Amino acid sequence: MKNCIITFRSVTPAQRAEDVLRRAGVECTIQRTPRWMEEKGCGYSLRMPCGDMLVAASLLRNAGVSFRSAYSLGEEGRVEELRL
Repeated sequence: MKNCIITFRSVTPAQRAEDVLRRAGVECTIQRTPRWMEEKGCGYSLRMPCGDMLVAASLLRNAGVSFRSAYSLGEEGRVEELRL
């Protein structure tokens, strides 16, 4: 199963997002953002199956939780930014 991440500026919005998504039944895991992404100002992220990404983005917007970007984590380390 392909994983995706949603990035956040700091831990507080990431924790709030995790709470919103888990209450809605979306399985996700909070983590430090990979080092190569920290240059973009994203300190924390949520990892989840890519199939849940559109629902997650909608839930977060409706709850007023802002996020930075979303990425698909492909095979062999390929990363693709998603437009949500």
